[in-house]
Amino acid sequence: MKNVGEAPQEELATGERSTRNRVARSVLDHGPSTVSELAQRLGLTQAAVRRHLDALAGDGIVEARARRVYGARTRGRPAKVFALTDCGRDAFDQSYDKLAVDALHWIGEQEGGDEAIAAFARARIAAQAGAYRAAVKAAAPEERTRALARALTADGYSATARSAPHPQQGEQLCQHHCPVAHAAERFPQLCEAETEFFAELLGTHVQRLATIAHGDGVCTTFIPKSSTAPTGPAGREAAGAPPPPKPGKPPRASGAKAGKTSLHIHNESASASTAGRNPA
Repeated sequence: MKNVGEAPQEELATGERSTRNRVARSVLDHGPSTVSELAQRLGLTQAAVRRHLDALAGDGIVEARARRVYGARTRGRPAKVFALTDCGRDAFDQSYDKLAVDALHWIGEQEGGDEAIAAFARARIAAQAGAYRAAVKAAAPEERTRALARALTADGYSATARSAPHPQQGEQLCQHHCPVAHAAERFPQLCEAETEFFAELLGTHVQRLATIAHGDGVCTTFIPKSSTAPTGPAGREAAGAPPPPKPGKPPRASGAKAGKTSLHIHNESASASTAGRNPA
């Protein structure tokens, strides 16, 4: 189970988080439970159990509800029980990863190998693309990467956007969580389809620098400055593009003169390309 119920640092030293996890695990193992049942099961006081349940409820891990009564209803209010929410169930280890890997293996074996898996990965991205497209389209050009990061965060990727180490070169899109990391470790087509989608969405070639599926701490995608630079002279200068030619026709060389001009240009290019290198 993942750690549930965030706690301040001073609480961690006293085992608060460990006990909180035990309370949640007991609800998972035994179903909706009262405070009294949990206290007896775990050897805790009811006051301690209530404190942990309050924290778990605040994190959306458990919720209070009235216990169902089967048969004749007795007098008085039904006892209040605490049950796991969908979020709480997801906090425990599930077999979803194995199911996804098994399904992708089956697709590969039955439907055409790696190409079929790649087609599935692209179709999966396409099915999720609407919200991402809307977010990027609504943003100003220089804000598109951040808009994409916010849309990815809403889908559980905990994404951020920041300037690259050399800001004039571009930005980095960082995904600090990947819901499909275990499947992507076996099937890199999932990462490849996502990278292709980012490039198409942002209108530029992007480069994947690191992935959680390959053991890196974060998925990092480099987005060149040209994708967010404004148009016009300032944008061309930021992207490193040459300025547009000035109006008017340049004089036209002909014959041997033209050949000399071409040779001169070629030699200058060769000198520039080898400038700074050590002689062989």
